[in-house]
Amino acid sequence: MTRSSEGKRCIVVVRVRGNVGTSREIEAILRQMHLTRKNHATLIHGSPSSDGVLRKVKDYVTWGEVSLETITELLAKRGAISGNRRLTEDYIKNTLGYESLAVLAKDLHEMQADLRDLEGMKPLFRLHPPRKGFQGSTKKPYPEGVLGYRGEEINSLLTRML
Repeated sequence: MTRSSEGKRCIVVVRVRGNVGTSREIEAILRQMHLTRKNHATLIHGSPSSDGVLRKVKDYVTWGEVSLETITELLAKRGAISGNRRLTEDYIKNTLGYESLAVLAKDLHEMQADLRDLEGMKPLFRLHPPRKGFQGSTKKPYPEGVLGYRGEEINSLLTRML
């Protein structure tokens, strides 16, 4: 597992496998991360404790460092607020207090904001299955399969899932 040399990093976690055959402990960890179904994604802060959690659920998720452009696209296309409504510029300005979607995405990328702390915003993104499918087995680790740490390559997977 090679990671960036920076101490702080924004990581996106995507659930790849479903609930069948999952232990209660793993299911509880995924529920705490708000990854209750396949093709759900969330943003987390990269830290030693989150590395331990990701190592624990590595057989069910894929993760990597997300770019600012990908976060902006995720918020624009898949951002949701309570009531299953789309995230709008008006909501960002009036309720969340950010100037624009780009400023919110920048704060999320630089870890000055957290999805869980934003009022009324859902801490997950519901994604489509990737176009042209996963490029490998959903039961084997990356690069042979799709599970586990994939670094910057997560951005291309997310683009196909939007």
